[in-house]
Amino acid sequence: MDVQGSWRNFQKDDGAQQSGAARLRLMVLTSDRGWLYLWEEDESTRDCYVNCEVDRVWQIVKGDVTEWFSPDAGDRLSPQQRVLIGTPGIGKSMAAGSYLLYQLLHCDVEKLQVVVHCFGETAYVFDKTTKTVTKYGDEGVCIMALRNLRERGMKGYIIYDVARKGTPPDTGFAPPTGWGMIVVSSPEVSNYDEWAKQLKARRIIVNCPDETDVKAMCAWMKRDETPEKKAGYWRMVKRHMSLLVPIPRHIFDADECGKRTQDVERALEWINIGDRGKYFTQGERKMAFRGSVSQTFEDCSRKRTWPI
Repeated sequence: MDVQGSWRNFQKDDGAQQSGAARLRLMVLTSDRGWLYLWEEDESTRDCYVNCEVDRVWQIVKGDVTEWFSPDAGDRLSPQQRVLIGTPGIGKSMAAGSYLLYQLLHCDVEKLQVVVHCFGETAYVFDKTTKTVTKYGDEGVCIMALRNLRERGMKGYIIYDVARKGTPPDTGFAPPTGWGMIVVSSPEVSNYDEWAKQLKARRIIVNCPDETDVKAMCAWMKRDETPEKKAGYWRMVKRHMSLLVPIPRHIFDADECGKRTQDVERALEWINIGDRGKYFTQGERKMAFRGSVSQTFEDCSRKRTWPI
């Protein structure tokens, strides 16, 4: 995938920066062909927004991979497995998966030969030695292909974005040695719990973009517009943020914001109904409500505990 990066600097006025130097607020990675998750959704955008939270995820994974390849790694056969947890949308609209893919593809090919990006049963396998990508639509076939690559002495890293609630990856998805893996999920424990227990995966918690992050994204999106249009767009987005969790998929478009707001209102109605909300009527049939209304309101954030 041909990807190039461009960036803008924004100062974060949080009192923590004492030197007066501008702090990098946002990086925009641009792909001429668009990003994989948008191929799956038949959408097209070339920009991938990376804030400090997303870069923090990469720094952790980079540390795992660097330690794995270190001469001092001893008998470590694979890097630390990870599960990335955050508000729904972190892997796609918040770009965590795309940024990890970008960075892993640029790792030394002598050390890391394969990168895999999965969306449920659909997987894209990047062979860096031949500069080719293969798409698999069947999980079992993909697992066999990855085993074959491992038998050929290749090392790899897998980014697994849980596509649907309650569909965790197979605990044997990655080859048993020589491969790393990170599962990207909402806080819904059924998405990752069994996999994480079996592989002793460690968690990474990622926060939503804050207001300064979103303002930087708006500035980039409307960089060619007049000051009046830029200000008007920011007012709209800020209003959306006051209604919803600041996930890009919902706040940058009025129609998407409207749909999400309706989802929240319907979920509130189900909660107010109480036990009766476990069922809904369709014609003359009484059907179980399969969704978790609480997931409509999920917002995951990382808290720091200070020693007493």
